Amino acid sequence: MHMKLRLSLACVVAGLTFFAVGTAYKRGAAAQGVSASPRPSDGKRTPVLVELFTSEGCSSCPPADALIARLEKTQPVAGAEVIALKEHVDYWNHLGWRDPYSSAEFSERQNGYAQVFGSNQVYTPQMIVDGRTEFVGSSEGRARQAILQEAQAPKAAVYLRWAPIPSGQARDLAAAKSAALGIPLDVRVEELGETATGDTPEVYLAITESNLHSEVLRGENAGSRFDHFAVVRELRPIGKANPRVAIAFAAQPMVTLAPNWKRENLRAVVFVQERRSRRVLGAAALVFAAQ
Repeated sequence: MHMKLRLSLACVVAGLTFFAVGTAYKRGAAAQGVSASPRPSDGKRTPVLVELFTSEGCSSCPPADALIARLEKTQPVAGAEVIALKEHVDYWNHLGWRDPYSSAEFSERQNGYAQVFGSNQVYTPQMIVDGRTEFVGSSEGRARQAILQEAQAPKAAVYLRWAPIPSGQARDLAAAKSAALGIPLDVRVEELGETATGDTPEVYLAITESNLHSEVLRGENAGSRFDHFAVVRELRPIGKANPRVAIAFAAQPMVTLAPNWKRENLRAVVFVQERRSRRVLGAAALVFAAQ
């Protein structure tokens, strides 16, 4: 485990039809260039958000990278649907290797967690489950225990589906495949339940990409080749939820794909998180499908 001094804290500025929580079904939208496939689920699993702060420049990180991928792929915790976010920090970049997936935004987000956990340090690999429990990211026992605990807690219902692309933007399939084309995502949050007094539940949208590959040429992992899973490509706030009403949040944010992202490896993740406590109140994920 590698320790670093805390970075300077900065805030992470961070009529619809909906389907089952955390699951999306085909809706006959192939002509619009977007389709939705169901996630593996027995219908009884509670979504649990598992974040890993990592870096290609950290020699202790590969086992943690492998663990979070295994947790998402195999779903080994009864009653839990693990939703993985792998956030590459940038404070390792000055030590010989610039991580191509790193961002100062993720370092800032990790700093926010450090403040909540009462620590004056950040480190990699660090795993955080539902914003409440943190530990060394390669500890599978701690991970399973925390995931099981969070799966037993009440959660908000988060509903996702891809909405039709406006006809003015997409006249044919070729246009729908354009990387610069915005794809509307229908988001709805219900059953938010009680929130911490004086806290604000914020809704975030993350886009993750899997099946990424890197060959590290310098630094602690020089000569290593990595296969990456659930790497966060984009993370942004899309609004605030209102716990005092039945439909706590409803919006249709646009998702714009970068030219180098592969649609078949992408997933949209939406989660609700208290601003101060960082507790995750609910989450869901929706895959993209190649056309």
